Amino acid sequence: MSAELEALGAKISGALLGAVTEVKVAYGELTLTVVRERWLEVAAHLRDNPDCLFSCFIDVTAADYPQRAERFEVVAHFLSPKHNRRIRIKTPASEETPVASLVTLYPGADWFERETYDLFGVIFSGHPDLRRIMTDYGFDGHPLRKDFPMTGFVEVRYDDEQKRVVYEPVRLSQEYRNFDFLSPWEGVHYDLPGDEKASK
Repeated sequence: MSAELEALGAKISGALLGAVTEVKVAYGELTLTVVRERWLEVAAHLRDNPDCLFSCFIDVTAADYPQRAERFEVVAHFLSPKHNRRIRIKTPASEETPVASLVTLYPGADWFERETYDLFGVIFSGHPDLRRIMTDYGFDGHPLRKDFPMTGFVEVRYDDEQKRVVYEPVRLSQEYRNFDFLSPWEGVHYDLPGDEKASK
């Protein structure tokens, strides 16, 4: 299986000279790293080429690597029912560099790209309706970025006096405490009240 996938990766890379920068087989799946400017071209080849026929779109998402110059890695997964194979393509992106939308090739990518935009801030050029889908319209930031605070920036509650939802800056009602949820049976490393009796 691995050799077959490697051969397919080499064939795709050879057909699209300069578009694929890395071919990798791991856990029984083929992964292609693609030049961002040729993202749409590669996806079209995967869908239409008789050796590929990845006609079933699965999803699009991103991963955040803040230490990189292009901090995001946009990832798309496809399935070929004809050949019973899966493939993953990925490409680097930043906050300023848009990735071409897959909606023209795979209409099912619509909401996945909106979700990736909402939660990571990745921009998809050519998307017909790129707006937030998971968070509220006035939401500040992108919650799946690694530098987004765990508490968020605002908290939402319903105000009974104003009869509407209000947004307020996050206030921590107490200092952060480190809770130890171990019980005596899990072997705590300090004396519990009453332990002094056992030593007599």
